[in-house]
Amino acid sequence: MDPALRAAATGMMAQQTRTEVIAHNLANVNTPGFKRSRAHFEDLLYQTVQGQQVLGENDTQITPAIQVGRGTRLAGVQRLHEQGPIEETGRNLDIAIEGEGFFQIQLPSGETAYSRDGSLQISDQGVLVTSAGYALQPPVRIPDDASEFTVSATGVVSVRRGNDIQPTEIGRIELARFANPSGLLSLGQNLLAPTAASGQPVVGYPNDAGMGRLQQNSLEGSNVEIVQEMVEMIAAMRAYEINSKAIKTADEMGQIANNIAR
Repeated sequence: MDPALRAAATGMMAQQTRTEVIAHNLANVNTPGFKRSRAHFEDLLYQTVQGQQVLGENDTQITPAIQVGRGTRLAGVQRLHEQGPIEETGRNLDIAIEGEGFFQIQLPSGETAYSRDGSLQISDQGVLVTSAGYALQPPVRIPDDASEFTVSATGVVSVRRGNDIQPTEIGRIELARFANPSGLLSLGQNLLAPTAASGQPVVGYPNDAGMGRLQQNSLEGSNVEIVQEMVEMIAAMRAYEINSKAIKTADEMGQIANNIAR
């Protein structure tokens, strides 16, 4: 294949991937705790047409090497863990994290996953669970006779039981943070899993030792900015169009060269 055709083709594939990432961001604009992603690219290996040359009687003239690029490829897709907007919902089981940290979620396999989505429910066993039914860790059990449910900024969970005047503390929510949250692996359902790139979780209480604080009756919204994503999509479309024109031009030049040979 002609090198120009190959280089332009890699450019089109890169912009297609970029558009797919942007579309995923836009699709999750209303997903609680969602973090937008960005595709990053790198240039491919170069073809050296002529190596570096040293000329002159005293080797005083140096001619740099001549290299021709061969296109681009996907280098990675990075999740940007910027704080999303805190939106009041008025629902006492909605809890937002303001700052660093993730809720710890126990999967059916027994493994622990992590999430920024604080839209919690109460299971049929009285345990706080995610919207998918996975239990919060450490578990917090709500008594059957609880008439009021509150969560403090530091994660203390209290309820008012029966005719009691003073609330009773029944548990405390813990958070986990990572040295490199961008290295977490997406599992779907707003869940993330640790990897070697993310590092091991550091567990602690909210609003302590670098952890974010909790805000009840609120949810953290997606950090996707629609206008910014649309600008990125237009730029990707223009770049895709330019690369397609480069392919057309390279093909026409090849046809002209073939006609000359005849």
